[in-house]
Formats: sequence, C-alpha cells, structure tokens
Amino acid sequence: MAVTYKKSGVNIDAGNELVKKIKKNLPKIGGFGGLFPLNGTKYNLVSSTDGVGTKLKIAFLVDKHDTVGIDLVAMNVNDLICCGAKPLFFLDYFACGKLNVALAEQVIKGIAEGCKQADSQLIGGETAEMPGFYKGEEYDLAGFSVGVVEKGKEITGKDIKDGDIVIGLPSSGPHSNGYSLIRKVFNEKELKKYSKQLLAPTKIYVREVLAALKKFNSGKKNKIVGLSHITGGSFYDKMGRILPQDAHVVIEKKSWKVPEIFEIIKKKGNVPEEDIYRTLNMGIGMAIFARADYAGDIKKYFKGSKIIGRVEKGAKGVELV
Repeated sequence: MAVTYKKSGVNIDAGNELVKKIKKNLPKIGGFGGLFPLNGTKYNLVSSTDGVGTKLKIAFLVDKHDTVGIDLVAMNVNDLICCGAKPLFFLDYFACGKLNVALAEQVIKGIAEGCKQADSQLIGGETAEMPGFYKGEEYDLAGFSVGVVEKGKEITGKDIKDGDIVIGLPSSGPHSNGYSLIRKVFNEKELKKYSKQLLAPTKIYVREVLAALKKFNSGKKNKIVGLSHITGGSFYDKMGRILPQDAHVVIEKKSWKVPEIFEIIKKKGNVPEEDIYRTLNMGIGMAIFARADYAGDIKKYFKGSKIIGRVEKGAKGVELV
C-alpha cells in the first residue's frame, strides 16, 4: 500500500488553507519572513519562527542530541535569507517534561554551532519544564530569528519572469521536513539503520547566499530575483509561494542526482511521485531564480549546484517533468 504524507498524519492542504484564512485579516503574511520597517532608517527587520518537527523522534530513538540545534537554527535563518536578509540574532524555546541538564546542554551546543555557521548571535531563550505534558525526557524545540535587509533590496520573487533559470543548491539530506512520512515508511530497526543520513543536520546557506547577493545584486538591476527554501510543501508549494501570477516553473527531475536515502524511502513506502516531491527536498535544499544571462556565473558560485529548471510564461504554478 502506498504511503503518503497525508496518510502519515500531515495535511499540507489544511495548513495552506489556514494561511489563506489568516491572510484575509493579515495580508502581508505568507512569505519566508515577516518584514517590519524601521521608521527613520533605510532598513527592514525580518523575522522567522520554526521548529525541528518529528525529526526529534529519531534523535530520541538513537539518543543523539548534538545536531538538532543546528537544524533549529537552519530552519529559521534559511527562510530569512530568502528575503535577502542578514540574520542578526536568535532565541530558542526548549520544552520538556523533565529537564535532563546534560541532554539539554547538547541541544544548546548545537544551537550555538548553528548560530556560528549563520553568523548570528544567540542572545537568549526559554526552558520550560512541564511534567506530564511530554513523555519521559522527550522535548520539543522552537526558534525565533531576526535579521535585517535594506529597504529596496528585499528579495520577493515579484520580478521573476519568463526565461529566468532555476538553480538548485544541494541539501545535506532530508533536512527537517517530511519526518512523519519517513517514520511511517521505516520501522524502528530501519530508522536506527539509516539514522546517520536521517539526522544529518540541515545545511545552513547563509554565508554563500548572502555573498552571492552582494556580488550579483549590487548594481541597479538584480541578477538573483528569487530564493526559495525547499521545506514543507517542497517544490510545489515553496517555489509556488514566491511566483508572480504569470510565472510557470518547469523543474526537470533528471537534472540532478537524487541521493540514495530518498530513493530508499520512495521504494520502501511505495510513495507516489508527486507526493514525495511535495514532501521531501529530494536533494535540493534551496532554489535560486536567476536571470538567464548570468545563470552560468551564479551556478559556478555555488559548489555542487545544478541548473534544475526554467520559468515560462503561463499560469502561476510549478510543474515537475
């Protein structure tokens, strides 16, 4: 029987519907980060919040807690840079049923390492001990990142147009999305067997992306016109989020080599093609929309990157071929 994300207990459509309803009253939400103009300055603050999700269940299973903090930071700062923002500082929320100081210290060390990779400051957080709410020494994580972008330098995707090229940056694994599906596909023994690949920390793209924006968007016209962090909803929803109404993206699945772990998940769970590309990043953690004349130079700037698609004129949406 085929395993899908919805059968695993996660309904992406319901989440999207909630966002639509919220946007009726808060029309500015829905981007990769929330922009707040600093009056009297030339800057916008940009904020993001996220967690690690059920990837933590695998950390509990194999008692490895030193990298999930990196995941936490990555899920936030990778969203911020999609707006062109430089991360400034980070706060964490660590909730547990019973505080294990040594375990929590491992998690916080991971958060500190993630902040180091993102050139961001860890300035505080909250530890909440809630007996009876979490099982044993299990815990949950959430994070909050704030960055800054110069007004007029925001990356929104509004200038994406016919002829633009999509460049994919390699992921380090499933990152921190789709683990409810993964846990549905694999039994406990298999989760332990593949734990190294499944717990590989989410790649943080901050330094390379911000350096590329400085290099290619310093003139009057931007060469990088869109950035998409490939997380929940994957190619279809996350790329679709930034597209103008007349931009249709065609992604060529054979343009990059899908890492083995994704193929194992797909085969073992008999996961439908469209569902797996809407759930997992399939080896592409960040997508860059670039002007065609500069796509070659931009691709060379990112180690291991691939040209994975193009923008065509047509109805807003993403097509995988």
